[in-house]
Amino acid sequence: MGSSMARLLVIDDEGSVVSLVRHAFKGTGLHISAAANAADAMAAIHGESIDVVLLDIVLPDASGLELFQRIREHDARVPVIFITGHGTSDTAIDAMKLGAYDYIVKPLDMTRLRDLVEQALESRRMMYAPLGLNDGDGESEARELLQGRSPAMLEVFKAVGRVAAQDVTVLIRGESGTGKELIASAVYQHSQRSHLPFLAVNCAAIPDTLLESELFGHERGAFTGADRVRVGKFEQCRGGTLFLDEIGDMSPLLQGKVLRVLQEQRFERVGGDETIETDVRVISATNRDLEAMVAEGTFRQDLYYRLNGYTIALPPLRERGDDLLRLIERFLARYARELGKDVDGISPAALELLMHYRWPGNIRELQTVIKKALLQATGPVLLPEFLPREVVSLRKQQAPTARQNLPPSDLAAFVEGRLRDGHQGLYAETLAMMDRYLLTRVLQFVDGNQSNAAKILRITRGCLRRKLHDLGMSVSGTAVRRKEAVPETSEKALISA
Repeated sequence: MGSSMARLLVIDDEGSVVSLVRHAFKGTGLHISAAANAADAMAAIHGESIDVVLLDIVLPDASGLELFQRIREHDARVPVIFITGHGTSDTAIDAMKLGAYDYIVKPLDMTRLRDLVEQALESRRMMYAPLGLNDGDGESEARELLQGRSPAMLEVFKAVGRVAAQDVTVLIRGESGTGKELIASAVYQHSQRSHLPFLAVNCAAIPDTLLESELFGHERGAFTGADRVRVGKFEQCRGGTLFLDEIGDMSPLLQGKVLRVLQEQRFERVGGDETIETDVRVISATNRDLEAMVAEGTFRQDLYYRLNGYTIALPPLRERGDDLLRLIERFLARYARELGKDVDGISPAALELLMHYRWPGNIRELQTVIKKALLQATGPVLLPEFLPREVVSLRKQQAPTARQNLPPSDLAAFVEGRLRDGHQGLYAETLAMMDRYLLTRVLQFVDGNQSNAAKILRITRGCLRRKLHDLGMSVSGTAVRRKEAVPETSEKALISA
């Protein structure tokens, strides 16, 4: 879809409905076109790219369900929201079973309508947001976010290429703000199901009671407030791909129901006894340590294995090297244009602050920081004083603390002192001194994360642990220290090795 204007097609023979819809989206930048019958609707759909359709159940020359099936034959990925009277809602439910996005009852609730269209547009964007793969200079947000030439990102792109066409579950791991939903979208686009719908559910954003209904649907009267049948995502997305974001936040009860769908491709709606067959590929994502949750008993081990058909590990921004510089440049250019700011450069001092910041919120935080800085900016160059306080103040705090409590590192002074004292075993002792400094500094740099430290050192994690043990060092949180009671033999053993 790129950056072009989104398009909504209203198919209804009542002029008042079209007017209401135009009024509801006035000033939003959404392009709205209308058709009063099925013939004009199909002409519009064939003639231009439509992103969302509002479709009345009753039309003068065809039934809404018949037209919906014709639209799906043309493009099964276009989200279709039905407009229905109370007496025809069963037809809309039948349409949802066939893959319609949702339905809204007359008289139209404008707030509900805006929410539905916004959600449908986001779904459409995720179906079309292109994977970057460094294949051009497109301006879409997705392409910008996935720009990457760092080894870590190249491994991600290779992983997408390896697994996309294989009809297996995919688990995307990574910190918040790293773009896991875009990788899910990329897997879908390059899959054998790319011609069918892609729907996303954020498991952390929906309360458990509502999440069960969102995924599996419910029957009328299943619980207080269930005044109509709801078709869940597993039924609505039959044949397509379902993205379960923040899967680690799902309750144990729901974990069991999701496991059954993955094992059997069948389920029942809440409050119902009819078994419903489905065929859905599941892609999930989490920023949580699922292995630790399995050990604690808060996440089902059998579900973990089912979801983890293939893992894609998305690196944090701080581990993407020069990709950070490219993203800063791209965001600066795009947001300056969007905000109408005449800023076309960044000072070396401001750039140094941005490059050395740890970015705990990753790409999402970088976007926010660049926008805030541009709003503060005066003149054509982005200066340090325009950056948010947290970037500048945390950098100032990090500079001294990153190197505090380090062991001695003056090699010349160390060697000269040992030579004067007539020490034997100088080779092993010098290597131990260098190792102690190097390991302490690297572990401080990665906040005590031994896996990341091992990658930087290009040694195995087991090798790193052995070195720490031999040197009498321990890691507690982000602190690296000598063990208080180091056996005398440890240093001697090292020296005599």
